[in-house]
Amino acid sequence: MATVPGFPAWAGAGTADALCFVGSWFFTTAALMQLLLTERADRPSPAERSSAAVQFAGTLLFNLGTGAAVWAHAVTAERRYVWAPDATGSLAFLLSGVLGMIAVAATVGLFEPRSREWLTAAINLVGCVAFGVSAVAAFVRVTGITSDERLANLGTFLGALCFLVAALVALPRRLSRPPG
Repeated sequence: MATVPGFPAWAGAGTADALCFVGSWFFTTAALMQLLLTERADRPSPAERSSAAVQFAGTLLFNLGTGAAVWAHAVTAERRYVWAPDATGSLAFLLSGVLGMIAVAATVGLFEPRSREWLTAAINLVGCVAFGVSAVAAFVRVTGITSDERLANLGTFLGALCFLVAALVALPRRLSRPPG
């Protein structure tokens, strides 16, 4: 919600930053669940394990970045501290997305868009790229001004949207219709 185009201008940067910070913890919780599920899986591949672990680490960096953004909003001179954890977390997401695609390609094939597993990994990778674009656009210049605030917010919004769509695609299908 915080990065929906137009929302930060309407609600203010402080509100958007606070919402991103709260949302980052949901993101981290989901990544932790994925990591735990991967560890409980029957013989997860090294790429699967690495992907989940790197994604979890990236979410922790995102927590740090969003927390720094809330703090930096109060202390404008310190806005430069926001970018490094955001960019590092985005690199972790990119690595996680690539490892995820490697793991899926090893089991279903290099290009299998009709496979739910492949589609999930591909959508996640697109989300990772969107977060990377967001991080580049969020670079804080010496003047304290963000390089491209709209692109940074749009990249974050699209990345989160891709992660949501991928999670929905990955949900198990019902095996039978409920009575009724």
